[in-house]
Amino acid sequence: MNKRSLGKTKLELSEIGYGAWGIGKSNWIGANDKESLTALHTAVDLGLNFIDTALAYGEGHSERLIGSVLKERSETIHVATKIPPKNLQWPAREGVKVEDTYPAEHIISSTELSLKNLGVDTIDLQQFHVWSDEWVNQGEWLEAIALLKRQGKIKYFGISVNDHQPENALKLIESGLVDSVQVIYNIFEQRPADKLFPLCQKHNVGVIVRVALDEGGLTGQITSETNFADGDFRNNYFKGDRKLELAKRIENITSDLNIRMEDMPETALRFVLSHPAVSTVIPGMRSIRNVKSNCQIGDGKGLSAEYVEKLKEHRWIRNFYLP
Repeated sequence: MNKRSLGKTKLELSEIGYGAWGIGKSNWIGANDKESLTALHTAVDLGLNFIDTALAYGEGHSERLIGSVLKERSETIHVATKIPPKNLQWPAREGVKVEDTYPAEHIISSTELSLKNLGVDTIDLQQFHVWSDEWVNQGEWLEAIALLKRQGKIKYFGISVNDHQPENALKLIESGLVDSVQVIYNIFEQRPADKLFPLCQKHNVGVIVRVALDEGGLTGQITSETNFADGDFRNNYFKGDRKLELAKRIENITSDLNIRMEDMPETALRFVLSHPAVSTVIPGMRSIRNVKSNCQIGDGKGLSAEYVEKLKEHRWIRNFYLP
């Protein structure tokens, strides 16, 4: 597995990381703990050394599963987690004070709970699960993060950028206070490449890409006839005529690149990894089959320049998380 630096940190991360939202059993239906553990172990066997989770994923269930894996492995595995907003507002609302979202005591208590769940003394990367650039130079969050670093409880600090708001982190990056950003970036959502990525490169801030497969939309496996289990959040994400529009756009991509439908997942992941600002991409992987197919893509090879240019024409600005 090829590795890339996470910005100015000392972390060298596998190009393919493990997105651990699904194994937490929150909003995803069908996760099985036994299979999730096997998938995690298989990923490590294949050279993956980075796992991204969050305290909110199954109220710590994802973290605890990862902790059990860490106990059994001798390899160096870097773990990132996230502190949920105290007010439980996803995404951060405009005009909401940082004191309501990330007061110092909440930052510290959440980190302590994640340390316990993971069974570690130090978290490699602690992140805020939401962010607003209004909070730069406000509140006591920076002092709390500095304290946790001095105590050795976290190594580095990052944020998860609000869904489809890539420019709502530019002030923070320019401030020099953040080590990494996590952002949605894929063939459809290309806006991070406009301003966010160049600024990250300028300030040597690491980039973790989530939703590279558009919640399954870029796998080529979702059609107008696809049905999701009751309780699966994708019933809302792909509601109405969204699946039909998605299928048409996927057909356009395969036709434009002259590839097979089954080549879509690899194409989507390699598109993300083709951008030099990207440190790692974290697809959700609940099955051993997906672990094996995704991990083999972390070989240091991006898409050809010709394919990247063609895919830039398939930018599709929309936010399916909204009602």
